[in-house]
Amino acid sequence: MASKTADKLKLWHCYNSRSLRVLWALEELGLDYTVETMPFPPRYTVEGYKALNSLGTVPYFIDSSDTDNEIHMTESVAICHYLGEKYQHNNEPSRLIISTTEADYGNYLNWLYHSDATLTFPQTLVLRYREFAAKDCQQAQTAEDYDNWFAARLTRLNEHLIGRDYLCENRFTMADIAIGFALHLATLLNLEHHFSPHIAAYLARLKQRPAFQRAQAIGKAFDPFSK
Repeated sequence: MASKTADKLKLWHCYNSRSLRVLWALEELGLDYTVETMPFPPRYTVEGYKALNSLGTVPYFIDSSDTDNEIHMTESVAICHYLGEKYQHNNEPSRLIISTTEADYGNYLNWLYHSDATLTFPQTLVLRYREFAAKDCQQAQTAEDYDNWFAARLTRLNEHLIGRDYLCENRFTMADIAIGFALHLATLLNLEHHFSPHIAAYLARLKQRPAFQRAQAIGKAFDPFSK
């Protein structure tokens, strides 16, 4: 573990939420960090959380390693991008970032943004109107529509994974963390029947990583999907 970051990196986390991306990245990088695990959704269940993070969302992340410029962040993919850029050097053989000098730099950025803008977005509607719907909710068709939308949005990922183990430069990167979480969330929403064999194999490969398994175990007592 990197002692220079001890007590300087802090994450507020809900089990199997987008903050899992950040935990996974922290574990892959071998950084020391503090984590606050909370029930979901924290804006309703954790007193004082909205005073800390006015959005009431997770993740919430603070990097206080620079006392003159404390960093506060709320977007999971941006935090992963930040951690890779700040805490991993370009000469490390298994670096999790793609530099501007590498051929796949544009692809790397595209997959980072694709993870939420294209894949996770329709899942949030399924989550809201199917998994966490109020008893009198009349939006079942909305959930069905976005279930189908998610299936259609897997097309490019399936095409890209043919003949590849990972998304960029033939190595595991933050893009795989970003996309991997979106696919993991799909399994929690019972959307994995939309996966092609390429996507299913890719997700299985990612979930075998020790860093994912360590991260995914954190906060299990607060699992919002447990019945």
